[in-house]
Amino acid sequence: MKLSTHKLVILFASLALLGASISSGFAAPYQEGVHYERVDPPQPTSAAPGQVEVVELFWYGCPHCYRLKPYTERWLKRKPANVKFVRMPGIFQPSWEIGARAYYTAEILGVVDKIHGAMFEAIHEQKRRMNSEAEILALFKQHGVAEKDFKRVFRSFAVETKLRRARDMGHRYGVRGVPAIIVNGKYRTGIGEAGGTARVFQVVNYLVQQESK
Repeated sequence: MKLSTHKLVILFASLALLGASISSGFAAPYQEGVHYERVDPPQPTSAAPGQVEVVELFWYGCPHCYRLKPYTERWLKRKPANVKFVRMPGIFQPSWEIGARAYYTAEILGVVDKIHGAMFEAIHEQKRRMNSEAEILALFKQHGVAEKDFKRVFRSFAVETKLRRARDMGHRYGVRGVPAIIVNGKYRTGIGEAGGTARVFQVVNYLVQQESK
């Protein structure tokens, strides 16, 4: 059976509409303005060419950061190979600085694996205050760090430099609370935006995939 030109035009138009409706059913699973926000302007990263930087901003006193920690650890074991992961203490109040100072001291001394989790547990499980240099020193000594090494670094120029950068970048990222995850200096998400603690790294993986294209 031959179709007239008029019928062919109608047929192709119908097929085009059907294709459009089908494609709309495969919309992106996560939406800007809902599950993540754009960092404006985008910020520089420390990632090498071909890498995607993922920055986690946290505060040791934050219960939500503590609850996110096991999800972060599981994600790190199976993160995309091209991801460069960076922890960055949030310093949005003066009282947050001492925890940030503890983190960067651990980083410089190469004991983050021992101290990072121990700081969270001391505050949230053991109910220790961890608000003074003496309390933090005691924790470091408990995990094998010599007092002289701790004191050499805790108020060093290297730590001060890292603190200044963390303060600056936290504001430049437009972060209003922690935990916050920044993907490649361009996108910001967190527990509220992602729709729950368990979904944070699902959104992160989606954004990493977009940046890897």
